[in-house]
Amino acid sequence: MTDHLTRAVSGRGSPRGTAGYAEAAEVLAVQYEEVTFEEVHRDVLQFVPAEPGRILEVGAGTGRDAAALAARGHSVVAVEPTTELREHARRLHADSDIAWVDDALPDLTLSRHPGEFEAIFATAVWMHLDPEERRHAMARIAGLLVPGGRFFVNLRHGPVPAGRHMFNVSAAETAELGRAHGLRRLHCNERLDLHGRENVRWSCLVLQADGISDRAG
Repeated sequence: MTDHLTRAVSGRGSPRGTAGYAEAAEVLAVQYEEVTFEEVHRDVLQFVPAEPGRILEVGAGTGRDAAALAARGHSVVAVEPTTELREHARRLHADSDIAWVDDALPDLTLSRHPGEFEAIFATAVWMHLDPEERRHAMARIAGLLVPGGRFFVNLRHGPVPAGRHMFNVSAAETAELGRAHGLRRLHCNERLDLHGRENVRWSCLVLQADGISDRAG
């Protein structure tokens, strides 16, 4: 794992969407790692770039997905604003070559990692943003994708856990917002929760930047 950490320069405190994650980091480190990248993204694996490229993961948590993408040969920038989760990530995936960034949507500075990405992942992140933040964030995401680049979004639906800052965000709204910023929907499906929570379900979307015709990963 790369040993540097890029810290966003901001006068603000921790993003509201991170509420509750530092306190639950020990439990979440186990929960996140007990399922694999392939299980979480099984319905969209065909859209993941096959050739090595630059991939950005926003809200990388304990680095499960970032490490899996790095193992596939990609150059991975992993954004995680919660210090406790980044510490677990460094421990759990110490052998993975990942550039870690202390930053968050919607601003997502990435001052030391300029340029565009072939793919951007936001797993269990988007529903932490309020409507205005989502509009700002989608514009930022669209500007970070190469033509034909893909945005992978996993949305959580269900009761909000105690202490969390979360909104009810539909797949339809997310796809429409993407369309307004030049991202067209390639895929959308809904699945049950992998941890067996009966009152939780997930939407999985893939949005693609205009400029290149469809091509499988």
